[in-house]
Amino acid sequence: MQLPAGYLEKLEQKRYSENTIRIYTNYFGDFQAYFPDKKLEDISKEDINEYILELIREHSISSSQQNQRINAIKFYYEKVLGREKEYYDLLRLRRETSLPDVIDREEIREMLNVTVNIKHKTIISVLYSCGLRRSELINMKVKDIDSIRMLIKIRSSKGKVDRYVQLANPVPELLWKYYKFENPKAWLIEGAAGSQYSATSILNVVKGAALKAGIQKNVTPHTLRHSFATHHLEQGADLRYIQTWLGHKSSKTTEIYTHVSKTNFDNFRNPIDDLL
Repeated sequence: MQLPAGYLEKLEQKRYSENTIRIYTNYFGDFQAYFPDKKLEDISKEDINEYILELIREHSISSSQQNQRINAIKFYYEKVLGREKEYYDLLRLRRETSLPDVIDREEIREMLNVTVNIKHKTIISVLYSCGLRRSELINMKVKDIDSIRMLIKIRSSKGKVDRYVQLANPVPELLWKYYKFENPKAWLIEGAAGSQYSATSILNVVKGAALKAGIQKNVTPHTLRHSFATHHLEQGADLRYIQTWLGHKSSKTTEIYTHVSKTNFDNFRNPIDDLL
């Protein structure tokens, strides 16, 4: 279904991320399809409330999806049509708190050991050692690597704020081998004909390495980021340091790693230890 005039353009003008644009356009397309006989300008707040409520009852959408769908609708009426802020009667649900999946350092080692392809090993190493989001690696350029100062510049990450992260000691040698073999021109990780590497390809690289390493968990690029943060916490790194490194705006986002770190249990003695 064709989007209303100005919707996509306004998203691009506001510099929303590609992922957000995809989500908003898909969800707003669903919204349009639900009201085939009504002009968008004539859809009332009550209509929108009923639409969202039906999605909750009939399709059991998550609180996160509920909020994203509302935001996609609000964007049209507030940003494209220029109306006053729209408020809906449905409560904005808090996102469910789920703990991130992490893998052990030895499992990271095994993933690297079974990865022969130099580009694939570089992808896994940089993702993990820098705690990167997949999109941050995709958008990284060769010139962002400062091997003299041992820093990597992360450009326009989530929240559109640049940051620097430290280059781990073993990584420059790996990057040198990678440069020599692949000779990337612009993007650090290049696809065909010098294009950006795709998000799907990076996902496949990580999943493939985890499978070869015999890891049973569902390992994704974000699992490596979660594992990086957790391992730093277990080594005694300050939570504020990890927050800055990961580019989190709020410390509450970073605090979730305190719930998956095994440091909490290091001094815990289980009563059954003396019984078995």
